[in-house]
Amino acid sequence: MAAGHAAEVLIVSLGSTEGLRRADEELAGSLRRAGASVRVSRPPPPSRRPTLMLTDLVWARAARRAAVEALAGAQGGSSPAIIYSSITAALLWPKPGAIRFDALSAANRPGRHGLWQRPLERRRLGEATMLLPWSEGALREAPPATAAGSASLVVAVPVEPSGTSPPAGEDVRDLAAITYAANPLKKGLDRVLEAWRLMGREGLLGNGDELLIAGTTAAELSRAGIAVGAEDRARLLEPISSEEYRALVRRSRLFLTAPRREDYGISQLEALAEGCMLVSTPSPGPYAALPIARELDGRLISEDLAAALRTALEDPLPGYGALARDALAPYTRAEVDRVVAADLLPRLLA
Repeated sequence: MAAGHAAEVLIVSLGSTEGLRRADEELAGSLRRAGASVRVSRPPPPSRRPTLMLTDLVWARAARRAAVEALAGAQGGSSPAIIYSSITAALLWPKPGAIRFDALSAANRPGRHGLWQRPLERRRLGEATMLLPWSEGALREAPPATAAGSASLVVAVPVEPSGTSPPAGEDVRDLAAITYAANPLKKGLDRVLEAWRLMGREGLLGNGDELLIAGTTAAELSRAGIAVGAEDRARLLEPISSEEYRALVRRSRLFLTAPRREDYGISQLEALAEGCMLVSTPSPGPYAALPIARELDGRLISEDLAAALRTALEDPLPGYGALARDALAPYTRAEVDRVVAADLLPRLLA
């Protein structure tokens, strides 16, 4: 792209979770490397609300204010291409644009939780200039009339190993298992703990083996009605940095999870990138890591989480870590950059 004529792109980012913030920064980085001038407009987080309907409303209003302010401040009165990052960010938009999403309200806001969001979502999907799902699974959940042809492009969130891959035979795993339990009931932490406790009762855990629980707090567990005691051989990691978390995943043999619904599963993809065995239930939703994990070792994906965990502990697949890293080739930053430069940016500008 010629100097002085860089395409302008505005990303309206909710950033309501660390995963969403990282995904938006990754997309902005890819667009900049493709030659675009990118601005990320992110509202300050609103105060906590008691229901999902109210939570989505205050976030949607905050996203609208952020978009209006960003458009008013566009250089020289220019009109940037707009990407609304998440359905919620697009619900009250001031101007149509592309919508990037990991999942739709029609799927993850059932019943009363999405009474006002779902009909407005259908309208916004039809008005969007493009749909940019994180995965093919998310695209399949979109209504057929809005998900067809040139109006849609899957743009994954890149996932890379956080450290240098060890030489063959030197992949030291001195921690037993880890799980990520933000929104602990949705992530199925209660089911994970039940399976882990059973392994302890069956004598399948070694001396010092424990389950590390990241992504949540004691207060969240209390609200969810989940208790973690010393007898569970599980330890809650009070908030730690993403670097500390990834370092623990690199050292863990297993990533254990049983989500009741998985909208994407960035933590599971990160675990695979670190060479960690993924033990999971076959949860509904656009669960990006699920087909990869099934291909790697289908024995570790089961509705009977305890049976899958028992297999992982007693009969692990040799070379799983190296195979997992190879399977994540479509999720490398270089591959996402290629999709953004060759497909996304030209179509945004068109």
